[in-house]
Amino acid sequence: MVIHPTELKLRGVLTILFKDLAILSDATKYKNINKTKRVRQLKKRIKRLERQLSRKYRMNKQGDKYVKTNNILKLKKKLLRLQHQLTNIRRNYRHQITSELVKREPSFISMEDLNVKGMMKNKHLSKAIQEQGFYEFRTFLTYKCKEHGIPLYLVGRFYPSSKTCSCCGYKNKDLKLSDRIYKCPNCNAVIDRDINAAINIRNYGQELHNKSIIQTL
Repeated sequence: MVIHPTELKLRGVLTILFKDLAILSDATKYKNINKTKRVRQLKKRIKRLERQLSRKYRMNKQGDKYVKTNNILKLKKKLLRLQHQLTNIRRNYRHQITSELVKREPSFISMEDLNVKGMMKNKHLSKAIQEQGFYEFRTFLTYKCKEHGIPLYLVGRFYPSSKTCSCCGYKNKDLKLSDRIYKCPNCNAVIDRDINAAINIRNYGQELHNKSIIQTL
């Protein structure tokens, strides 16, 4: 089976899927930048400074007002600098990945249309989703594909990419969210759940691409 190396499946339905940012249909994985040592250490420093700042505010409270001392102002400045640094690290990483994808010069790119706004309402996932920056990732990819003339197809969020076997097309309705390996009861295929979904998204994108070519003829 020939697997196109450039179709993308974003991951973010469950906490377990935040292990990586994205996975391609050729099994290429892009790591979660938030799991790297550099980012984890930076987040710890930010959290420590936030606690220090909170203590300073409480210590300098006068009645119902908080007095901003020179030490507080210095801490706030340092905290803002670290937060800005963390934001830039994440943003640069998204730029690197999206640039790498379009530089492959694929015939098209297809990706899952995630309901980011709906997912942000889940208090257990909202922070991780925000850190991953799925919306910004999609924004970067969209304008870069447009600049390079690469068609970008969004696969509907209700398309059963995870439950459908990429080998025979059988839909396994009994597949659980905790099942990381897809085992097809119809053709006995065994494949990583996310790679299976990425291949299905690639195939669906190929169908959309073929239709668009026919319409232009």
